Amino acid sequence: MASCAYYSVQVSSALLSYHSSKRSVNAAINVPKLPRIDFTSSVPKIPSKPKLEDFSFIDTATPLLDKNLNNQVRHSNNNNKVLVELYAILEAVADRIEMHQNIGDQRDNWNTLLLNSINMITLAATTMAAVAAATGPSLALKLSSALLFSAATGMLLIMNKIQPSQLTEEQRNATRYFKQLQSEIQTTLALGNVTEEDVKNATEKVLALDKAFPLPLLGAMLEKFPSKFEPAVWWPSTTQFQKKGKMMNNGWSEELEVELREIVEVVKRKDSEDYERLGNIALKTNKALAIAGPLLTGIAAAGSAFLGNGNSWATMVPLMAGSLAAVINTFEHGGQVGMVFEMYRNSAGFFKQLETSIESTLEESDLEKRENGELFEMKVAMKLGRSVSQLRQLASKSASCRMEGITVDEFASKLF
Repeated sequence: MASCAYYSVQVSSALLSYHSSKRSVNAAINVPKLPRIDFTSSVPKIPSKPKLEDFSFIDTATPLLDKNLNNQVRHSNNNNKVLVELYAILEAVADRIEMHQNIGDQRDNWNTLLLNSINMITLAATTMAAVAAATGPSLALKLSSALLFSAATGMLLIMNKIQPSQLTEEQRNATRYFKQLQSEIQTTLALGNVTEEDVKNATEKVLALDKAFPLPLLGAMLEKFPSKFEPAVWWPSTTQFQKKGKMMNNGWSEELEVELREIVEVVKRKDSEDYERLGNIALKTNKALAIAGPLLTGIAAAGSAFLGNGNSWATMVPLMAGSLAAVINTFEHGGQVGMVFEMYRNSAGFFKQLETSIESTLEESDLEKRENGELFEMKVAMKLGRSVSQLRQLASKSASCRMEGITVDEFASKLF
């Protein structure tokens, strides 16, 4: 019994401990509800991708960055603009070359066709005059001869005025100089770093060539019989210097300047004077022939009216005048005396350009603005058909002759 009571007491105590633990568990579980949290309003938003202007340091750096970027863009735009302009000039130069070539061929054909036509007309009129003198007075032959001589006179006056052979030579020279300019522009584009000064120089050279070698005949044609022989001028009046070379003193020395001055003196005293003398001879010869041809055909036309009057001298005048006119016309235009005059004028202009180039370069006191001295010396030597060593020998020889008071016996150019 005692044991039973003991076990009943243990069971009762166990039950009591179970209920108490159950209450404690229930108490632990029945926690009061927490207040509801609104995550949409309390949780901070994730920031979006940061932008360049969101950073505070950009406030001071942005103007500098924008300025450098704008300068680069502006420089790039200017460079592109300059390139486009220079390419446009290059296209215009190529078009000028084609124009002068075509017109030169056309005017060469003029010279041949007019020469043959006038000679045929003159010889036909002379033959008619001879037949009229041999067979007796014939009004038809006399009138035909006079008309043919008159037509030959008018055509000769026109031909002598425009000088087709001289016009042809002008177009040949213009084509050559435009090709030189084309090569210069292509070289500038190939080297890169094109500037507005390059565009300006190219434009001035194109306009100078257009003025020196005009295409139209009326109003703009060069004077074919000037009162004084003057060299041709096809370069701009102002000389532009480009900074080239990075050598000390830009390749210049006192010895080089003295050498170039001696070369200028030789060119002036020998080459320029010689071509001026030859040009004056060609000009006077061309003038005399241009006057003699139409004068003789006019005399022959007037003499045709006296054919068959029994006067042998009156009969001989149209025959001799017509024959001489054909000979003179052939010599003048077949021999292309006008072309020879233009050739001498252009050659004298070449030496004048060389003198101007050297003198204007030496007058520039800032050596950095000059073209590199050694390069310039080589260009002068090549233009004169000499090597650099030959050019220096000529300068030394000229200096020695000047000290002795005599003129150097050698021309500067070996090309022509």
